[in-house]
Amino acid sequence: MHQTVRSSLAKWLVAAVFAGGFFLRTLPSQTSSRNDFHFSLVGDRTGDAQPQIWGRVWREVDLLHPDFVVQVGDIIQGGSDEKAEAQWAEMRPLWKQYSHYPIYLTPGNHDIWNKKSEDLFVKETGRQTHYSFNYQNAHFVILDNSRTRDLSEEQLKFLEEDLKANKDKNPKFVVCHRDYWITPLKAGNTDIPLHKIVKQYGVQQVISGHGHRFVRIVRDGVAYMEVGSSGGTMIGKWKNGDGFRQGVFYHHIWVRVNGDKVQFTVRELDGQFGQGRMFDASQWDENGPHFEIGDPGISGKPMT
Repeated sequence: MHQTVRSSLAKWLVAAVFAGGFFLRTLPSQTSSRNDFHFSLVGDRTGDAQPQIWGRVWREVDLLHPDFVVQVGDIIQGGSDEKAEAQWAEMRPLWKQYSHYPIYLTPGNHDIWNKKSEDLFVKETGRQTHYSFNYQNAHFVILDNSRTRDLSEEQLKFLEEDLKANKDKNPKFVVCHRDYWITPLKAGNTDIPLHKIVKQYGVQQVISGHGHRFVRIVRDGVAYMEVGSSGGTMIGKWKNGDGFRQGVFYHHIWVRVNGDKVQFTVRELDGQFGQGRMFDASQWDENGPHFEIGDPGISGKPMT
C-alpha cells in the first residue's frame, strides 16, 4: 500500500515538473548564462519638473512589472546647496512606493554640482556616482559626467577596466547622463575615446539623457540612444517648432533582453501629454522616425 502511494506520488511529481516546466523557464536565476528579462529606461525629471508627468511615467512603468529600472539622471532641480536636501526628500515617497524592484540612478548635472551635492546623491540614492552591475548574463556600467562636458580620464579608465573584467558578459550597456557623443557622431567622427572603448569590448548600447529629446545613432554596430524627457519641461523646444519628429515628446522605454538580443520599445504618454504612440527604437535613426508619425501602425503590413 505504501509502495503504491510512493509510486503514484513519484509519477505525479514527474508529471508536474513537465507540465509546469514553463514556470521554471520564465523565472531564470540572476546567475543564469541565459538572458530573459525586461527593464525600463526613465528619462530626465528636471529642469523645471512636471510632477504630474513624472508620476504618470512611473505608474505606467510599474504596471509593466519590470525586473528593474535605469534612470538617466536629473532627478532634482539642484544648483543650490540650501535647497538640495529638501528636493531629494520629495523623491523619498516615490522610492518607497516602487521599492519592489531595484532602481539604478545615473547622476545628472542637476543632481551633482559640487562635493556636497555628490555626498548627498550617494546618501539619498544608495548608489555611488559611478558603478556597474550584472543582471543574469548582461552587464551595465553607470558613469558620471555630471560635472564635465564629456567623460573624464578617470571615468574612461574605470569603464575600460570594468569592461575588461566583464568581457564575457553579453549584452553590455553603458549609461551616462550627458549626451556629448551626439555632435561628433553626427559629424562622422568616431575617433572619440568612448567609442573606441565600447567598440573594443563589444558594447552594444550606449544610453544617455540630458537633452530632453529622443535621439538614436548607430556607429560600428554600437547603438547610441538619448532617452528624452520623462518629466522635464520641453516648452522651449515646442515654442521653437520642435515636436515628435524631432524627438520631443514625453516617454519612457521598455527593454526586452532575450539571449544576446535587445529590443527597445519607446512608449509615448497619451491623453493630454501625448498621443500614446509606440515604436521599436530601431525604426528611428539620426534623421528621425522611419514610420508614419500620426500612427506608427499605418506603415506596417500585417497578414490578414
